[in-house]
Amino acid sequence: NVPEDQADKLLLASWGLPKAVLDKYHSLGVVQMFEWQAECLMLGQVLEGKNLVYSAPTSAGKTLVAELLILKRVLETRKKALLILPFVSVAKEKKCYLQ
Repeated sequence: NVPEDQADKLLLASWGLPKAVLDKYHSLGVVQMFEWQAECLMLGQVLEGKNLVYSAPTSAGKTLVAELLILKRVLETRKKALLILPFVSVAKEKKCYLQ
């Protein structure tokens, strides 16, 4: 569980993302994440580029965790990222969305 003193970490706005990114998420109705998603982002040195392996049911929100990790790393390090997705339809959707 997310410690009570870090409950603000559930809000996307607390992760230092640019306004344009936050606006896009907000337009889709995503203002905050689930506790397990925030826990993933706060584990060890994940935000510094260390590996993360997590599992959740279909449509639980795994992609949001991956997107936030990628966005933060790309914006902070100015390096490229590779996102591998399981289906062509999902890849096309994310391509349009992330552009």
